[in-house]
Amino acid sequence: MELPVNAFKRALAAGQPQIGLWCSLSSNYAVEAVASAGFDWLLLDMEHSPNDLVGVLSQLQAAAPYPTSAVVRVPWNDFVVTKRVLDVGAQSVLFPYVQNADEARLAVASTRYPPAGIRGVAGATRATRFGRVKDYAKRAHEELCVLVQVETKEALGELEAIAAVAGVDGVFIGPADLHASLGFPGETANPAVLPLIEDAIRRIRSAGKAPGILTADEKLARRYLGLGALFVAVGADVGLLARGADALAAKFKP
Repeated sequence: MELPVNAFKRALAAGQPQIGLWCSLSSNYAVEAVASAGFDWLLLDMEHSPNDLVGVLSQLQAAAPYPTSAVVRVPWNDFVVTKRVLDVGAQSVLFPYVQNADEARLAVASTRYPPAGIRGVAGATRATRFGRVKDYAKRAHEELCVLVQVETKEALGELEAIAAVAGVDGVFIGPADLHASLGFPGETANPAVLPLIEDAIRRIRSAGKAPGILTADEKLARRYLGLGALFVAVGADVGLLARGADALAAKFKP
């Protein structure tokens, strides 16, 4: 059996914009409900949701039959968590709170088997199609996509060094934490921060890597795409459910 192709990684490498949806409901049923909506990628969140490894496994299985790519955001840049997420079949991983090149190198190393990295070797895992993928340990890195999240003032200062790390496919700008780091907690579109985000997108593209971001503001999403962002999440399942529920209730309970 051949190594499964990572369509998301290949699209980023080809410069093809990928439109995504953030999934924080921690439900395989919810993931399946949105998997055929037309999004290029779905973010399965483990950092700011009650998701666990078994939940992520079921969500990967729910998304698998549909023409969308799953990206798993691990709760921390931790090689133990990462190897378990990879073993259950994640091919694209987003590492939060990467502050410098050393931390970016750790993220990459977590996805590589020795001698290139520190990923633990296992046998019949879901990632290997239960031992059926030929030469998985030698070739797995070819289809693994490493995304690192830059979300502080300090990390912006290290952006070129982070993007230059071999094995990093994309750099995601975390707008909420970046605003907080710059003194604007609870905001995601402050006029003092937006130019920094726009500049970061340009810098990431100039470094030859794919920029990414999350925003539910359609105007901002289109602007970021126009500036060169290549993986943009344009909403979140929790927000869609909550705001849709608010709107429906308001029709009958003004």
